Amino acid sequence: MSLLTEWREEAYALDMNKKEGQLYWGNYFAVEKGIYEQLLANPDEVVTGTVKELAEKYNTSIKIMTGFLDGINESLVKENPIEEMTEDTEVNLGFDKEKLYYNMVGAEAEWLYNLPAWDNLIPAERRKELYLQQRKSGTIVKGKKVGRNEPCPCGSGKKYKFCCGKNA
Repeated sequence: MSLLTEWREEAYALDMNKKEGQLYWGNYFAVEKGIYEQLLANPDEVVTGTVKELAEKYNTSIKIMTGFLDGINESLVKENPIEEMTEDTEVNLGFDKEKLYYNMVGAEAEWLYNLPAWDNLIPAERRKELYLQQRKSGTIVKGKKVGRNEPCPCGSGKKYKFCCGKNA
């Protein structure tokens, strides 16, 4: 079984409404925040190493590091092979700042996108733009409803009720 599968089976099997789940995820979020604080302190350094080495570097377990790698992967300049990764797989943490911020907002990880380090990395105005862009990305905008007697939007020249609205 891959590290990622093990991580997901363990982490997502826990109920967040129960004490065990709250403790597990509370610990994970604290470790995650600590790793991000270190990464954001020196954002231009691309941290590399095996999964095991990074777990040791950030003083955490291989499973927690796997979860961290799963979370950051879409924000990396070059994604890691997380699906088949083992503890000896060489990985990198070279992230795109704006993409990382955007994805943190998408994950609703307020404890991460509000870290003070962001003040020195992305101007406040740009962070606000990224925040709004992420929030709007999940919004579905319905078009104006076509009236029965209006021209059909398909361009046929017929009334909607005699064209595309016939079977609606």
